[in-house]
Amino acid sequence: MFLKRACDVVLALLALAVLILPMAVIAFAVRVTSKGPALYWSQRVGRGNRLFWMPKFRTMRTDTPVVATHLLGDPARHLTPIGSFLRKTSLDELPQLWCILNGEMSVVGPRPALFNQDDLIAARTAQNVHLLPPGLTGWAQVNGRDELAIPDKVALDAEYFQRRSFLFDLRILAMTAIKVVGAADVQH
Repeated sequence: MFLKRACDVVLALLALAVLILPMAVIAFAVRVTSKGPALYWSQRVGRGNRLFWMPKFRTMRTDTPVVATHLLGDPARHLTPIGSFLRKTSLDELPQLWCILNGEMSVVGPRPALFNQDDLIAARTAQNVHLLPPGLTGWAQVNGRDELAIPDKVALDAEYFQRRSFLFDLRILAMTAIKVVGAADVQH
């Protein structure tokens, strides 16, 4: 765990060094294209099912209900003018580097559930996935992302729990880069 944490900190610091200016531009673009703050903070479930606050660049209007995107009747109706672009490119995720530096997240791990996704939280807990810190990317992310049903997502998270290693994390990071460049498996 010490090696993984050290790698997380180094990767997050390197990413911030490279991305701080683009992140400032994104924050400015969010502010000028829609009302509200640049960042959206949501309560997420971390290691041991403890709640933490996770930032993202805001992609939805401020009056959007706090539920998983797939539960919105018409998600596209709630997007900001640049929200779809930020989601497809995963640029909305960049502020989570803060959570990695804080130790609330890892670079690779199961994606953090919303506080109210009780079915996902329970299924992950039954598979001991809750013992892992959530990740910026993960095995389920690169194998379906928004397309996965909860049982499939949990099965992939459980597989990651069993197979986790430095080399497996590197594989997931490489697959993530390919998915992000191709904007694969993003619905909204």
